[in-house]
Amino acid sequence: MNTSRRAAHLPLLAGAGIALLAALWAGLVRLGWRLPAWPPIAAGQHGPLMVSGFLGTLISLERAVALSYARREDARYRLAYAAPACAALSTLAMLAGGPAWLSRGLALAAAIGLAAIFGTILRQQRTDAHLVMGLGALLWAAGNGLWLAGQPVARVVPWWVGFLIVTIAGERLELGRVRWPSAGQQWAFYGAAAVVVAGLLISLAAFSAGVRVAGAGLVLLGLWLLRYDVARRTIRLAGLTRFMAACLLPGYVWLAFGGALWLWLGGGYLAGPYYDALLHTLMIGFTLSMIFGHAPIILPAVLGLPVLYQPSFYLHLALLHLSLALRVTGDLAGLPGWRAWGGLLNEVAVVVFLANTALAAARSTRRAEGQAQ
Repeated sequence: MNTSRRAAHLPLLAGAGIALLAALWAGLVRLGWRLPAWPPIAAGQHGPLMVSGFLGTLISLERAVALSYARREDARYRLAYAAPACAALSTLAMLAGGPAWLSRGLALAAAIGLAAIFGTILRQQRTDAHLVMGLGALLWAAGNGLWLAGQPVARVVPWWVGFLIVTIAGERLELGRVRWPSAGQQWAFYGAAAVVVAGLLISLAAFSAGVRVAGAGLVLLGLWLLRYDVARRTIRLAGLTRFMAACLLPGYVWLAFGGALWLWLGGGYLAGPYYDALLHTLMIGFTLSMIFGHAPIILPAVLGLPVLYQPSFYLHLALLHLSLALRVTGDLAGLPGWRAWGGLLNEVAVVVFLANTALAAARSTRRAEGQAQ
């Protein structure tokens, strides 16, 4: 990647970074840590900042980069960058205290843009992976549409969770790390995803029942990925391959466990400890663990910088899962101190991840420069 292209990505990455920092700060405030509200609106926007501001910007940017580079002879494909730009602007609108319709409208535009990217890809190359990820983008758009229409965040969250889980499952297919063993097992995957989508649709009329149905689908999807992802074999290897498997396998366990909580508790908890467990088993245990595992592959494509594996990566991975176990135990057992400390250590794990990744990129760059001399 040339320097000018890399520099063009920096404002979007900065927007994602600002969203992440604000979301982490707001998360600590929501957990009860006595911190000043910074910015004043952030404490109530933890979820939107994390999903649309941070993850939405990164996922859209990754897809825009892939599409624009594949078709770099046609300048029209650079319009794909409008999707991550809208996601980043949504963050700025939230943090600036702008009208709700503005930040929510920009988030919806970002989701529609991501769906359009996958629509373009599917016209050129129809694959299972792109179909699945396109479905994920549509779930994000539906959730953001409900948010723009005035639905409370707690009722929108299942759609955002569906977006992230379905998109990540599609990325596993795209990377060739999940193969269809047979036609029946292929349909089992699609069946599990269909149950998730059906539950989300049911939730529009009967929220709690819909959450339970979607939870059943999440359990099925988590068990399917545990059974058929090649991580079960690559965990026996070494280096980055083993580290990725070590991120994926516990992530799939959290996915199945979180789905089981949805199936058990339904939509009766829209705040409090049970709601915290319903949400963060999936958003931290699954989603962040997947990000930790895929970052050494995806970040070089976006940044144009190598990120070579370092054994220190296991530090942020272990801290993430141990702290989440502490947090969820506190949620379910009525131990608020465990929940608060687990949440704090969750965020420390994210900060350590960012530091380890930055150090690995710096070391990799120095090594590459030394070999070039």
